[in-house]
Amino acid sequence: MKRAVVVFSGGVDSVCAASYLKSKFDLYGISFSYGQKANKEIIAAKSFAKKLGLKQHKVVDIGFMKELYGDSNVLTSSKRKIPSRFDYSIVVPIRNAVFLSIASAWAFTLNATLVAYGAHTGDKNYPDCRPNFAKKLESSFNQGEIDGINSGLRKNIEIWSPYKEGLSKSNLLRVGYKILGKSIFKTWSCYSSGKYHCGVCESCNNRKNAFVKSKIKDETKYQN
Repeated sequence: MKRAVVVFSGGVDSVCAASYLKSKFDLYGISFSYGQKANKEIIAAKSFAKKLGLKQHKVVDIGFMKELYGDSNVLTSSKRKIPSRFDYSIVVPIRNAVFLSIASAWAFTLNATLVAYGAHTGDKNYPDCRPNFAKKLESSFNQGEIDGINSGLRKNIEIWSPYKEGLSKSNLLRVGYKILGKSIFKTWSCYSSGKYHCGVCESCNNRKNAFVKSKIKDETKYQN
């Protein structure tokens, strides 16, 4: 079976994207600790890597990015308040480019043919989630390994996302729920790391709305 590397945050999008790909690929998961407030997502990622039977799961510490990002965004800043609806302060500068660069480097060494991340059609406000961005990055990465590809030592990679397939967050939830059942409520979407999901940040609100649209009763525990 072909191999795929999945950027695997432990959130509902990445877990459901992995569920979607599970029957078609041997999956290798990679999670990043980049100084985010929501460090509970790493705990969730480790748990779901086992549930989905990932061939390998690596947690890569790139915590130095927190200092580089500083107060440029609310997800790594200790000073800025997280909004309840989309605001550009949520956007971590080219975060997905950083993640996909490392994931693609691993993919080339594994001779994987796919690098996946969980961006979906509801992520249109995020430039590094859009298919056009992923297509250009894919072209650049393959060009960076073109001699290895032409010699047969490397394989071309495709950077894939649910967004590319026209899948929404609710579409993904239905797939994830079918495969994982009620354990899907243990994914971590919140931008904070309390005992429960805060229930008021933009990501929690998106999660709630997706469950409503998917017609799956949301059993996630929220503080609000």
